[in-house]
Amino acid sequence: MKLGTGLFTAQQRPDDDREASELYDEILTLTREIEAAGLDSAWVSEHHFADDGYLSATMPTLGAMAAETSNLEIGSCVALGPLYEPIRLAEDAASVDLLADGRLTLGLAIGSNPREFDVFGVPRDERADRLEDLVSFLQAGWNEGDLNYESSFHDVPSDVSITPKPTDESVPIMLGGGAKPAVRRAARTADGWCAPSSLSIEGVRKRVEDIRHVREEEGLTDGDDDFTIYVLQHGWVGDSREDAWETMRDGYLYIQRRYAEIFSGESVDELEAERKAELKEQAIFGTPDQVVDELERYRDALGDDIHFIFRTYHPGVGTDEMIDCVHRLGSEVAPQLR
Repeated sequence: MKLGTGLFTAQQRPDDDREASELYDEILTLTREIEAAGLDSAWVSEHHFADDGYLSATMPTLGAMAAETSNLEIGSCVALGPLYEPIRLAEDAASVDLLADGRLTLGLAIGSNPREFDVFGVPRDERADRLEDLVSFLQAGWNEGDLNYESSFHDVPSDVSITPKPTDESVPIMLGGGAKPAVRRAARTADGWCAPSSLSIEGVRKRVEDIRHVREEEGLTDGDDDFTIYVLQHGWVGDSREDAWETMRDGYLYIQRRYAEIFSGESVDELEAERKAELKEQAIFGTPDQVVDELERYRDALGDDIHFIFRTYHPGVGTDEMIDCVHRLGSEVAPQLR
């Protein structure tokens, strides 16, 4: 099992009086510490027009992270595919991959926030088709020679050659989403799938089983399938279960309240008590051994060959606290899973 962390969002809680530049400096500091801790990956997320400054520019941030590291896998979990102009994304992702010497994974999803789609001028009812079109465009654009692909949504000549090309022929594409069409889209068209944090272990297991069935049925495996399963879950490593929850709670519940707003497009002043209890039950937190026990449940259900993204970046928790958690994850949790 591989183990990474993030997801960097650069959000600024109302009780955080730092400058925006300090939040981005924190991201780079944590990125360096994630590599120093021996973890496998670091990730950013994307949303737009948020009054708390939610990170909107994934590629520039990943380029800066690439320059700060040497071995760490870096990626988006996830970028909002339908909102991108495909030539620019193909160029930018390839450039970041070159800066990272082949360490970029491009995670994409269809998105959901109505305002984001309205402002970008993208019809929400086209988002699934636009994402699938984008994946095909990127894969064609990163091949040697001309594009040789006619997009259904973008008027781009098929005889244009998009440059630069990525380090190793193509940037791995991971798709997110828990609904059956999203899971099967990933199985058919991408190099990996990320299970959202809302899914139970059994829910992830059923979808992984479906992915393997689809890929085998469509002849996409040749005995050595390199399709990657990523699993995302919020958590924390502390001195005790109570200490870990106390440290992560406010940042974790803050971001979940903001997600409720992002996904619905409506204001959410406070999460219901029942929802808070559900979120606490869903997260993985406690001592290193307690965290290992929970992660081993995923390994027992899914096998060794998964990449777990243990989400420890919770807005406003504190840089020193996150650094400590990252190092405990690297020194006390990861060795027991490898």
